[in-house]
Amino acid sequence: MATEGNHVVAIVGGSTAGAEVAAALSARGVETVVFEQNDRPYGKIEDGLPRWHVALRRKEYATISSKLARPHVHFVPRTKLGRDLDFEDVARRWGFTGVVLAIGAWRDRPLPIPGADAYVDRGLVYQNSFIYWFNHFVEKGYSGPVYEVPDGTIVVGGGLASIDVVKVLQLEMTCRALKARGIEEDLVSMEVRGIPDALATRGLTWEDLGLHGCTLYYRRRAEDMPLVEIPPGLDEARVAKLGGARRKIIEKAIRKYLFRIETNLAPKDLIVQGERLVGLVFQRTRIEGGKVLEVPGETIQVRGPLVISSIGSIPETIEKIPMKGELFRYADWNVGRLEGYEDVFGAGNVVTGKGNIVASRKHGAEVATFVIERFLGLDGSHEGEEALAEPGHEAARAAGKAIAAEIVRRPTLPADEVRRILARVRERQIQVGYEGDYHAWIKRVTPADLV
Repeated sequence: MATEGNHVVAIVGGSTAGAEVAAALSARGVETVVFEQNDRPYGKIEDGLPRWHVALRRKEYATISSKLARPHVHFVPRTKLGRDLDFEDVARRWGFTGVVLAIGAWRDRPLPIPGADAYVDRGLVYQNSFIYWFNHFVEKGYSGPVYEVPDGTIVVGGGLASIDVVKVLQLEMTCRALKARGIEEDLVSMEVRGIPDALATRGLTWEDLGLHGCTLYYRRRAEDMPLVEIPPGLDEARVAKLGGARRKIIEKAIRKYLFRIETNLAPKDLIVQGERLVGLVFQRTRIEGGKVLEVPGETIQVRGPLVISSIGSIPETIEKIPMKGELFRYADWNVGRLEGYEDVFGAGNVVTGKGNIVASRKHGAEVATFVIERFLGLDGSHEGEEALAEPGHEAARAAGKAIAAEIVRRPTLPADEVRRILARVRERQIQVGYEGDYHAWIKRVTPADLV
């Protein structure tokens, strides 16, 4: 424990962004307290990245753990801001030199139809909880929400996360249909090989299973799907070429996983039967000057046993944290300084509102096409995909260095104040059962059958 004056910084959230900021601060000798809401600090890597990304998940777990086990880092699991910690208390009364919010983007953007959320778990499911279920339900001790994967599910989306959702649906449906025939098939293996090839080895086709499959509904065109980022300022020919690359990615995904896609359709109204959502009314759209415009008088009704909304992730709202639309309100975007709080900063997805760990902005457009195809498993493997997370680490490292530079310019806390804060931190660790050894804790709380 520190005996001389020092800085003490709280980081809320221990996943990619939080771990990188912790590493930057601890490297300067700053006492860094990482409050993590879960037992394990892996965030979207564990709960939002589909479990077939085996190598990527393991690599990220190791990277995050290597940073949180460093000297000067005090890990505090099972401690959530807004539930176990009051934001104002942490920001103004604990006495920290600074507070870094690295809580990610875990709240699903609401389905844009008034009254839709009244039907959550009554015909409507959101992406984050659905993928969480998929990643964990195979564990023996799982006690979370349970979801079915009915044939004919309606998925509303268009980005990478919605492709993950339709893949889960198609792969789970196929495995269950095979199991009903007495055939056990490994889902992770099927994801790599593709559904048609996996069925062919069994002497079967998709038609033999009698499945219709799920359908993805997107309000724009296939070439507008935000899979390969198009840099600003390109001429029309270049934009059209990259739009074509997006379309080819989708076409490859459809051939490999056999889902359907309907474009230029935006969700407009609910179809309710009794107390359940049983479908959606979609408004036909057209794209003009990059804007989505309604086609007057053209709507279609689509019924299905389940609607999954996958239209993006945004930060959870927390009492007393100022908001600007869907994001936190920042006074200085360079260091993510929160408006009204001189010593509170944001890092990672809590700043951008992006819940996907793949960031292709770093790559050139052609490279990005290859990167996204590999991420989606369209090249027949996920080999080398660990590099896909590096842009997120780079951004978090840059944020960590900028925040650390801000912190160390400030007066250090007196030694007795450092001891007081760390004693309070230790009280919380004892309260949640954490004995102070990071690696021993991770070993204890990791289920033996965790994927």
